[in-house]
Amino acid sequence: MLEYKLEHIFSYTATLKNPPEVIGAVPEGIRVNFSVTGGEITGPNLRGKVRPVAGDWFTVRTDGIGVLDVRDTFESHDGALIEANYFGVADLGEDGYQKFLRQTPPRTLKIRTAPRYRTSHPGYLWLNRVQCVGIGEVDMERLEACYDVYALR
Repeated sequence: MLEYKLEHIFSYTATLKNPPEVIGAVPEGIRVNFSVTGGEITGPNLRGKVRPVAGDWFTVRTDGIGVLDVRDTFESHDGALIEANYFGVADLGEDGYQKFLRQTPPRTLKIRTAPRYRTSHPGYLWLNRVQCVGIGEVDMERLEACYDVYALR
């Protein structure tokens, strides 16, 4: 087995616009677009806010797996702008597609992501060099997402 470690670099919460933009059933599944209205970043290596210019292009496949395609902009406490881009999955259950069609999704969704970050700010150039892992959960009633982000070393 190859050696690796996970280093917690920050956690964040993001609030989502209610209601989301529901495109509906498309060939790939149910398409729903979530707009981010803001959020807070806390942690040992990054503090700041999630800017309200972000979104999640979410597709619920017919097998109940939700596929995330997220683009965020973070603003650090000292003014750095950091682009966040990640893909991930959420398991809504085997009947998740049908429940989503009936507008009865699970109350919470566990999410697993693979974030990458880009910035030109000298204090955060290290973010350009790491692959991260995100462990998250979304409260579907409050439309709030919470993540812990780890650098994969």
